[in-house]
Amino acid sequence: MFRVAITGLGAVTPVGNSVPEMWEGIKTGKCGIGNITKFDTSEYKVKLAAEVKDFDPSLTMDKSEIRKSDKFSQFAMAAAVEAMNDSGLVSGENIDADRFGVYFGSGIGGMETFINDVIKCHEGGPRKVSPFMIPAMIINMAAGTIAIRFGCKGPAIPVVTACATSTNAIGEAYRAIKHGYADAVIAGGSEAGILPVSLAGFANMKALTESEDPLRASIPFDKERSGFVMGEGAGVMILEEMEHARNRGAKIYGELCGYGSTCDAHHITAPDPDAEGGAAAIRQAYEESGVKSDNIYINAHGTSTPLNDKSETVAIKKALGEELAYKINVSSTKSMTGHMLGAAGAVEAIISTLALKEGVVPPTIGLREQDPECDLNCTPNAAIEKDLELCLSTSLGFGGHNACVAIKKAD
Repeated sequence: MFRVAITGLGAVTPVGNSVPEMWEGIKTGKCGIGNITKFDTSEYKVKLAAEVKDFDPSLTMDKSEIRKSDKFSQFAMAAAVEAMNDSGLVSGENIDADRFGVYFGSGIGGMETFINDVIKCHEGGPRKVSPFMIPAMIINMAAGTIAIRFGCKGPAIPVVTACATSTNAIGEAYRAIKHGYADAVIAGGSEAGILPVSLAGFANMKALTESEDPLRASIPFDKERSGFVMGEGAGVMILEEMEHARNRGAKIYGELCGYGSTCDAHHITAPDPDAEGGAAAIRQAYEESGVKSDNIYINAHGTSTPLNDKSETVAIKKALGEELAYKINVSSTKSMTGHMLGAAGAVEAIISTLALKEGVVPPTIGLREQDPECDLNCTPNAAIEKDLELCLSTSLGFGGHNACVAIKKAD
């Protein structure tokens, strides 16, 4: 078995389009939620989203690539370029191309491309549909374009487990390195789903909050929570076999040391109220980490929906035992970023890594009156300093998918 180092980070988020900008926003409780600007919401009850601001795809892609790609792939490439630059890896120079992989997914992929070409076909006939429609919209194309850009000839696998997507991608990449199938992997997820049809779909299933106050919209663990806020963006981690990283003198942020993956097998959208599946995923990651300490931070899935936050609280207690669960810090950074769907897990794993490295527990902003059924230490409203020994990042997806990764300090 091999150990797995984290050697590069990249992010595009509603609170910043780079890791340093994002992390500063998270530490200071910056709210990335605001009125939707991408389209007219006058016929919608939902008015808010967590949009990426001032994103320029031309910084990492040429005009031809941009024209042929969906926004979710553009977010993915920007985050991957930042992470690769951060890592110092160069395929064929300090990493064998055949041992270099990509595990990168999305929850809904190229939805904007699909919508636009359906309209073109309906209004102008089949000849109006772009020849680039299929490669732009399919979910594997973010992984494919990242592999092409960076010469990754090892496994290139797109994971799709709804909102657990990028946590599963990171976890499966971890296992590929741990068991010797790759020396390094570009892992993460992206999403660009703030669109009229997708917003209507989520709104009509009563998943989204109708609050019009950005500071009272995504409020995980609060008694008044009423649904999640759609977010967008991308997160990328470079995972690398520990000795490979050390031998080339890489900067090491931390060690990925545990992973859990389960399914509720309960309901297409609702979490199991008994939370056995979620608890099992957390327990698997925690036990594999080998860390026994009270100095733990959990970046919870924490969507601000009535069912999720309550069942996740149950899951944490069942996984760790109530005595430990009440001692540790929990928070949901979706209170700031909104729910980035397939990108959420990767961005939250990055946040967990930096929390561990800097000894800072991010806050759950907007938490005024905590729900008695969400009674853990949810780190309300302000970050705190804490000498952390382990971070757990959890994600749950429609279909009952549960995923958790564990990160500890590198020796």
